[in-house]
Amino acid sequence: MVATFQTSTQVTQAPAVAGDFASANPRHSLLSVPGGFVADLTNGLTVGLFAWADTSTGTILSNAGTGVPSCFVHRELNADFYPQAAGFGMTIMPGKYVGEMFSSGDFFAKNAGAGAVTKGMKAYANNTNGTVSFAATGATVAGSTETKWYAHTAAAAGELVKISTTIP
Repeated sequence: MVATFQTSTQVTQAPAVAGDFASANPRHSLLSVPGGFVADLTNGLTVGLFAWADTSTGTILSNAGTGVPSCFVHRELNADFYPQAAGFGMTIMPGKYVGEMFSSGDFFAKNAGAGAVTKGMKAYANNTNGTVSFAATGATVAGSTETKWYAHTAAAAGELVKISTTIP
């Protein structure tokens, strides 16, 4: 049963949702292990964030990790995204198989940082939850790791940003 029902609409459709492709440019999938990836067994896996593959098995993907993240979680309708009672969500349920994960390409991500983003800033992955923030190349961002991804559009805090592994 759906917990809520849409009660309003907007005049203009949103250009994207975090995790959507931002272009049709070439992209590269993270190489999977036989049997594929599954979402973290405790917290699941949230779409539109960075993720790390479990180093012992290589099969479990989590939005928490150390070092450079393994991939970006694309929004693809190939998993049981939400508890049926919730009616909506962006989390792949714990232990569920996940689809294609990407190690490069062009995607939309939400700026989880406190400041505005300008084109060319580096994306930093929060090691606790995989959220994306932005800073200058080589900056120190507490609790985060610099990635190979760059901002390709400007945005305020909380807004969508086009990110890419291509240098702008």
